[in-house]
This record gives sequence, structure tokens and C-alpha cells, in this order.
Amino acid sequence: MLCSPGDTPRTPRHLISAADLTRDDAVLILDTAEEMARVADRPIKKLPTLRGRTVVNLFFEDSTRTRISFEAAAKRLSADVINFSAKGSSVSKGESLKDTALTLEAMGADAVVIRHGSSGAPYRLATSGWIDGAVVNAGDGTHEHPTQALLDAFTIRRRLVGADAGLGKDLEGRRVTIVGDVLHSRVARSNVHLLTTLGAEVTLVAPPTLVPVGVEGWPCEVSYSLDEVLPASDAVMMLRVQRERMNAAYFPTEREYSRRYGLDGLRMAKMPEHAVVMHPGPMNRGMEITAEVADSGRCTAVEQVANGVSIRMAVLYLLLGGSETALPSAAARTEENK
Repeated sequence: MLCSPGDTPRTPRHLISAADLTRDDAVLILDTAEEMARVADRPIKKLPTLRGRTVVNLFFEDSTRTRISFEAAAKRLSADVINFSAKGSSVSKGESLKDTALTLEAMGADAVVIRHGSSGAPYRLATSGWIDGAVVNAGDGTHEHPTQALLDAFTIRRRLVGADAGLGKDLEGRRVTIVGDVLHSRVARSNVHLLTTLGAEVTLVAPPTLVPVGVEGWPCEVSYSLDEVLPASDAVMMLRVQRERMNAAYFPTEREYSRRYGLDGLRMAKMPEHAVVMHPGPMNRGMEITAEVADSGRCTAVEQVANGVSIRMAVLYLLLGGSETALPSAAARTEENK
């Protein structure tokens, strides 16, 4: 968990799963991110908070947005950053996760941001005793991606409630529809956990073949018709069809998938005027989303990238920099908006 009872600033804490976060944990991160977002408006976009700390980006899978976002977040907090890619490293020669972790510990890593193709790898790293630093899950297999869910919630709150007006607030009563390849999506899993914790009503829309077994145990609704749920949605999140994870014919053709589950201008017109379109990226334009929708003012894809830096700054700050009392302005605004 990110914020555990009895934690002190010296106690290692982790962010492994969005399901570990309480409502207060999540709102604290969102409010702290709002403070961090203000740093981006300054001429000098840096804080001295993590000076002398070392953050390692340990990526066993290819990534652009997430890795660069974490790197930018750590550097804006004045941390030293080490980028580790499995390609071209000893991992490609057969080195185990344990030996890699012991190497990072010997180098004095204060936090390890890990993306791994195997579900559960970040949890293993956090609980193994191999390292003493904090562990942040940047995506593990088809399991979870908690900071993506946090930046999505941050984007929804900013768009639907407002930056300052949203401080201290959750997403009570908001309706979020997540559409597409839910089966392979760690983003969908983390968002279901986090958004429901924040009070939102979540509906998953996908072909039956792309709905996970056991989804009836998730705290959300499931629909197979996108057109039915659009008129009642405050936010519609389109998921990328992950061709690289597919080893079977989950739908007849790409054209058929796009016809039934893609978001185009006509479908977007069925949404309420205030509703937003989201996408975690990268987008398959013409498949799950058309260029008309992706380039419209209602699409938050670019905002999500910018908000990702603020959220990851907040997470690293809260893990390594101290506690909620270290940002009195955020705490004060939270009290004012309760």
C-alpha cells in the first residue's frame, strides 16, 4: 500500500495495486498531484524534494509514455534517475529478477519503478526482501497499472469537477464506461478498482470473447452494447486492442470490431455534452477510435500524458519525500473544499 497506518518517512512503502488504495489514499494522491501540476506552470519546473535520492526505472517491456513520464517526474523532484532496459542488459543473458534487484540494492536505489511482462513481478520485488527501497508498479503483465488509473481519475476529476473545485473530492456518482480489450488490459483492471473506490459507477463494454472469466466478481457492470451505455456516460475510456498479446481469433475482423465497438463521430454525438473521451495510448486510429474523435476537443489523450507526470511526481513524493503534512497548501485546500 502507499499509505499504511504507522508508516514513518523512513519506512519503505509501495504502490503495487490500485486495489490497495483507500478512498483517502487516492484523494490524497490526486490532491498532491494538483499541487505538482502547478510546478509545470513555473519558469523553472523543479522542486528540491528528492535531491540525493535515486530512482531506478526498471523496464522489462518496451514503453515510451510510462518510462518517460516517470523519468520526467523524478527529475522534476530533483532525484537522480537510472534507466534500466532489459534489452542489451544482463537480463538478455539470463540474469534473474533477484540478481538484478540485488544489483540495484547495491547501487543504493531508493525507489524502483518496474514494468514487467509477468503478472506479480512488482509484488515479488516488494515482498522478497531483495531491496529496501520503495517499489512502484508501472504495469505487470495483464494484471495492473495503478499510476495509469490514478492519472485517469485525475483527468476525469479535472474535466468534470475542476482543478481547484475538485480538491478533496472523489468521483461519487460519475459514470465511466471502459470499452474494448478488457481481457488483456491491466489499465481496465486498475481503473475498475480505483474508480469504484472513488465512488464512480463503472461499466465494461467488450465482445464476449474479450471479457475475463470471473468478471462477475468485479465491482462493475458488463454490457455488450456500446450504443446502449453512451447516453449515460460521463467519461468513455477506449482501450487499445492489444494484438501483441492475442494468440487466438477473439473477433472476426478488425472492421467488424470497429463497427460494433469503435468510437466514431456519430457515436460520440450520443454522449452527454459534458462527457469526455479517454485513451491510455498508444491509439489504433481507425480501429477502436477514429481520427475525428481522437483529434476532437472532447478527447483527453494528450492531457492524460501531461497529467501522468503530475500523478507520478505525487506518488514518488509521497513514497520518498515525506507525508501529507509536507504540503500544507494542499491540506488547507482539502479542508476548504470538504
